[in-house]
Amino acid sequence: CILRVCNYLQTAFDFVHEFFHFLTQFICDKPNPNLQNLMSKTCIIGGGLTGLVQAWQSQKAGKKVTLLEANDSVGGVLQSEKIDGYLLDYGANTLSLRHQKVARILEELGMLDRSIDANPEASLRFIIRSGKVVSLPHSLSSFFSSPFLSPLGKLRLLLEPFIPKGKKEDESVAGFISRRLGKEALDFAGNPFLSGVYAAKPESLSLKYAFPALQEIEQKHGSLFRGILKSKKNPERLSKSRLISFAGGMQEMPNRIFGLLPAECVQLKTRVIKIEKVENKWKVTSQPQGHQESDETFDQLICAVPASKLLEIEWKGLDGEELLPILAETTHYPLSLVYHGYDRAKVNHPLDGFGFLVPEVENRNILGTLFSSTLFPGRAPENKVLLTTFVGGERQPELANLEDSNLHSLVFEEHQQLLGAQERPCFQKIKRWPNAIPLPDAKMGDRQAAARDLEEGNKGLYFTGSHLCGVSLPNCLEADIA
Repeated sequence: CILRVCNYLQTAFDFVHEFFHFLTQFICDKPNPNLQNLMSKTCIIGGGLTGLVQAWQSQKAGKKVTLLEANDSVGGVLQSEKIDGYLLDYGANTLSLRHQKVARILEELGMLDRSIDANPEASLRFIIRSGKVVSLPHSLSSFFSSPFLSPLGKLRLLLEPFIPKGKKEDESVAGFISRRLGKEALDFAGNPFLSGVYAAKPESLSLKYAFPALQEIEQKHGSLFRGILKSKKNPERLSKSRLISFAGGMQEMPNRIFGLLPAECVQLKTRVIKIEKVENKWKVTSQPQGHQESDETFDQLICAVPASKLLEIEWKGLDGEELLPILAETTHYPLSLVYHGYDRAKVNHPLDGFGFLVPEVENRNILGTLFSSTLFPGRAPENKVLLTTFVGGERQPELANLEDSNLHSLVFEEHQQLLGAQERPCFQKIKRWPNAIPLPDAKMGDRQAAARDLEEGNKGLYFTGSHLCGVSLPNCLEADIA
């Protein structure tokens, strides 16, 4: 009996560890299956990672491709910049490498050998509880000793295999986590981790669109406990997941794809003004910066611009044009990323992990902080540390819009109280995203339906992007358009 209990507890810990990893690193969204069988002459609007991958795949398949990007560089939100010896990532900071297909794509791109693995210390993750930085469980013994949940909260979590299946199809992520794992797990696991992924509250997210795999696991296995552990045996899953980046930051990835495309394929600093359907072809009117407008006609058009930019383009002759506002209706919240560099000796906390996230019930002014210089080498000068802090989102959108000096002071005060920062930062920088992350809320189904109807009614027209397919980087890389 004792042996059986020990085996059950070990299995329970494995589930908890895997579930937390699932929430932080895995967003299971499927690529758009319609982006296939491309015709001979294709225009792709938008040079973010999704648009770049589509251009690369089409080029490999022998298509003639033109990619139009309004900015002076590719990559969209994947931006990296080195300032005074600090390497800043303005979008995603990491890529979770969990599946064979993503690894094969990175290898084909020549990026796998260029990748760097996160510091083993980064496997530790923290949350704030009762005003203190506490570690999440990383072993069976730490599951019982960690104060991340109360004894009753841990007991409720262990009861998950005995909870019946849900019947509500349009359940929120908050409702799902609370029902299966308990209210305390929602408050101190689901809430902070989802604010870290989406800068949103779990009550606003649709389980069907944010984590369809969790919904599928429950329906198939009756338990997350059993289903997630069984998914570890998936042959398409790598035997050991990796958390990676690149020496020059995450922007190396879109820059690499850009470098693989013919120079004439990508037109930067080129704004798309009008798109007109002409006898099942697509006339695109664009204007390079400092030049006059010009027209070109294509057999196929793939629109990969953010939802917020869709209606800035004039659309003419489109069947079902009234669906465009539905397609563009995406919920975003403002988010500010605050970068602080400190003398290492002036921060009391060992910074021995990935970073910490803040549950909403803690009533603090930040969503969380990444220990960026712990995660990967080369992120800060010698004897310095770099911390990346997230402010705003759905929880406190007004804080994202504070003036620079007030925003820096707010973050420093939090670091004083939580990490023991003794002096103001010697380096500071802010990156603001007015429309940060497109939320997979209940409206996502309406957007996807509008996109399907527009594609079915207009031959050669396709829509894609994170507002339709999800925000995960593996999703962008796996899009099959050849």
